[in-house]
Amino acid sequence: MNIELKAEYEQFIQTRIATGRYENAEDVIVKALKLLEEWEKGYQEWEEETKKKLAAGLASIERGDVVDGEVVMARLEDKLRKARETQG
Repeated sequence: MNIELKAEYEQFIQTRIATGRYENAEDVIVKALKLLEEWEKGYQEWEEETKKKLAAGLASIERGDVVDGEVVMARLEDKLRKARETQG
């Protein structure tokens, strides 16, 4: 497979090779692809977990298990005030 890269990507690869951590361009690209694969897997897991949390939240709303926004803000402000008092 032949791939044409923009000059800045070629320079990026050459810079990584110059550090001595990689022997050649293929090593750099393989590492990048492995990191991309790991990131995508992590993103998919995060996305699935977020969908579950959203579904649970929507179900709570439908059941009427909600807290008024002003109450939530008051609680947060109280926590912030207490945190500032303990630091100062």
